[in-house]
Amino acid sequence: MNSLIIYAHPNPKSFNHAILENLEKTLLDKGNSIKIRDLYSLGFNPILAAKDFEEFIKGNIPADIKIEQNNIDWADHIFFIFPIWWFGMPAILKGFIDRVFSNGFAYKYTEKGPVGLLNDKVATIINTTGGNKEQYIENKFKEAIDITNDIGKLAFCGIKVIEHKYFYGVPMVSDGIRKEYLEEINDIKV
Repeated sequence: MNSLIIYAHPNPKSFNHAILENLEKTLLDKGNSIKIRDLYSLGFNPILAAKDFEEFIKGNIPADIKIEQNNIDWADHIFFIFPIWWFGMPAILKGFIDRVFSNGFAYKYTEKGPVGLLNDKVATIINTTGGNKEQYIENKFKEAIDITNDIGKLAFCGIKVIEHKYFYGVPMVSDGIRKEYLEEINDIKV
């Protein structure tokens, strides 16, 4: 299976990076081919600019976007690893989706409404939070994030989310809990 990891955290010493390393090892141990797109290390430009729209209208795809679309085409399973900041994804990842998951590539509009074009893909989302689980459930933050990301972004494009993992309260939990979180990566659905 071809597994694409889209990773969005600027700190190579973060817990998110430990998740990335564990996921990479797990996927390789299970015989997957993998590609990792570390958006910060790549210096990915998240700004959807007027020139991008001009190129799309002409039928041209900017080179940096085409590279990422080719990676998505290659993938069977897309993994997203990112922290929840202000109850959403980091701006660089939102910009990645804005630019790469474009009309005509990830979805199209028809007379009956929008149609996802990435129906042969599945996704797993792995998130870390600063807040605890109770805060996310009681205040419906988790529900809002799930609707926005799983349905509003990925399902809209035809991608089936098969797992959405949350590792809650990472800055506050014990090292033992963080170790348990990392062990959960070994059992991730592939």
